[in-house]
Amino acid sequence: MSVMSIISCEIMQDEIVWLFSNDPEVDKIIIVENNNISEFAAKLNEQNVSYEMVPFEKLPDFLGYIETNESIVVVNILELGLHAVPKTLKSEVYHSIEEMIPFSDGILLFYGLCGNVLGKVEEDFCLEKDGCVVRILRDEERIVDDCIGAAVGGGANYLKLLKTHSKEPAFFFTPMYANSWRELLNIDKYNSDPGKALKMAKMVNDMAGYSRVAKVNTGLTYVKDVDAKIEEYANLFGYSTFEVSGNQEIFEKCYSAIKDEIKNKNM
Repeated sequence: MSVMSIISCEIMQDEIVWLFSNDPEVDKIIIVENNNISEFAAKLNEQNVSYEMVPFEKLPDFLGYIETNESIVVVNILELGLHAVPKTLKSEVYHSIEEMIPFSDGILLFYGLCGNVLGKVEEDFCLEKDGCVVRILRDEERIVDDCIGAAVGGGANYLKLLKTHSKEPAFFFTPMYANSWRELLNIDKYNSDPGKALKMAKMVNDMAGYSRVAKVNTGLTYVKDVDAKIEEYANLFGYSTFEVSGNQEIFEKCYSAIKDEIKNKNM
């Protein structure tokens, strides 16, 4: 039995759904049961991808009953709100890695540098020390900056986009980013005065010079009404919109690479 674990931010769930929908080699998918998985599970259901949901504390026993020749993927989706405090994000990701290493042959993080707090994660959990390979999303040269950098094909492409649009800076929205912007801005935490939260966010955005929203067309359609959600954000802040191309290249390469690494390690 080989076990690959995925630790992911909620915002990259669509890419995992796409990978599972196109991977005939996985025998069993296990989702760690928590408060962050309802949307992810619903998307898997829509794509007819089979999975089992297991509380984390029962995972070791559950895995013990699986046949030895099966290929298993365990998915642990972490809360999107962790990004609000970079130190907390790092702490939670590292804690999740430590918890999953005992039953994993390899762990792939669906994260980028995220404020540069995860830049040394592969070094901190090296194979020689822990016996489990730990990898993070990267292009040919380095770890990707964030979910946008991953969705547009890596750091070089991301930098090119930022330079191209530097005269009129833009927010880049993937489908899941468009679906989650209220949570990212903590709008729902200001139920008594959401207008105040939006006003504060607009003030910060204006100070940074933002005036547009770029839709990153990833080709994935698991989020409904993406254009309407982007337009809602743009209208609230008085921004124009445009579209750029995205892809699953980084996700596919990193996913395939760690699968091969685990396979070779177990030979």
